[in-house]
Amino acid sequence: MADVAEKAGVSRALVSIVFRDLPGAGRETRERVLRVADELGYRPDNAARLLARGRSRTLGVMFTVHQTFQADLVEGIYPEAERLGYEVLLSATGQGRTEAKAVEALLSHRCEAVILLGPDAAAADLDALGHRTVAVSVGRRVPQARVDSVHTAEGKGVRQAMDHLVELGHRRIVHIDGGRGPGSAERRRAYRAAMRRHGLEAELRVIPGEHTEQSGIETGRLLLAERDSGRPLPTAVLAGNDRCAMGLLMALTRAGVDVPRDLSVVGYDDSHLSHLMPIGLTTVRQDAVLMAEHAVRFAVDRLEDQDLEPREAVLDPKLVVRGTSGPAPAQETA
Repeated sequence: MADVAEKAGVSRALVSIVFRDLPGAGRETRERVLRVADELGYRPDNAARLLARGRSRTLGVMFTVHQTFQADLVEGIYPEAERLGYEVLLSATGQGRTEAKAVEALLSHRCEAVILLGPDAAAADLDALGHRTVAVSVGRRVPQARVDSVHTAEGKGVRQAMDHLVELGHRRIVHIDGGRGPGSAERRRAYRAAMRRHGLEAELRVIPGEHTEQSGIETGRLLLAERDSGRPLPTAVLAGNDRCAMGLLMALTRAGVDVPRDLSVVGYDDSHLSHLMPIGLTTVRQDAVLMAEHAVRFAVDRLEDQDLEPREAVLDPKLVVRGTSGPAPAQETA
């Protein structure tokens, strides 16, 4: 700012007035200051100005790089944050970078609140974080912690998927578990309950897994190896999420299994990749934009009123039927 003032032949205070668009500078002076600033490549430091007022107006977002649905959530967070006058800063978890490290990076950059996408931390740690700063959990319900939460009614989504498969005549329906991934425990419970409700408890099978393509590939290899040993393939698989479902599809199609004629596959999330495949994935849709909007509003509301009790937004899922689900093989329904 001092460099601009010197070259434009005005005071630093007048440069400040121009950049804050306040009255006190004539049109000619204003144009000269802006022209000089452009020549020098100067841009006002809005972050520094906000910090001088004790605010950063920045929301931090913790996410996992390879989770496609979280990328959809991030895309929805930006416009809502901008609409409410906030910037967004991202911090990723990954190999060798824990959630705690990702969150501390956001706080060290003076984020006023943190939005956690699919947090895996213990409830006690999330509660401690909620007492330090404003925090919102997306995709995971944490009733024991002082954080707001936004998630889908997981059980309802699984019921829709299971009813769809049973109506198509499927009985041997396997579930690939999502491990500790967000929503996994609820989806696992809902699968078990649906199998019992449809009188299929004898066919119930949960295969341990994760929310990754590799988990789907490994499950596919397991099922194919079992088939080669004389155990028939299931007629349908409910995967823990879309990434897992895509890995499963890769393993099956490479081995010559026809989806959905030989085996139906259903995912969960309806991430943007689910409908870009040669055969569209039947999946349970979570509304990423609506979830993102709720998360941003929860964070901003709590910044304005720290005494609010923790809130929870539970959004309705919707089954999206595409090309990977079809009638059970004829011999199964005969």
